[in-house]
Amino acid sequence: MQRAMKKLGMQQEEIEADAVIIRTPKEDIIIRNPSVTKLKIMGQDTYQVSGEEERRSLEPDFSEEDIKTVMQQAECDKDSAVNALKESEGDLAQAILKLKQ
Repeated sequence: MQRAMKKLGMQQEEIEADAVIIRTPKEDIIIRNPSVTKLKIMGQDTYQVSGEEERRSLEPDFSEEDIKTVMQQAECDKDSAVNALKESEGDLAQAILKLKQ
């Protein structure tokens, strides 16, 4: 198998890793206890990853109490309050001020 791969210009390398993280705009996909193989085929590197998948949302999770506080203080609807909290990274005072402007 190794000889056939060399004839085709393929090289294979096992990579020791504790975890592999794939970051998307909305979440991180974390592969725990991964098996990682690097293949070099005609000068291009390709990675093959397998393992235990865990997904972690990057969207902040605000409590209903925080949302209600912003809604009451800024006199706005729920969507506006949530968006202001996202933009202010959860800072209640900043979210309220932003909406009052």
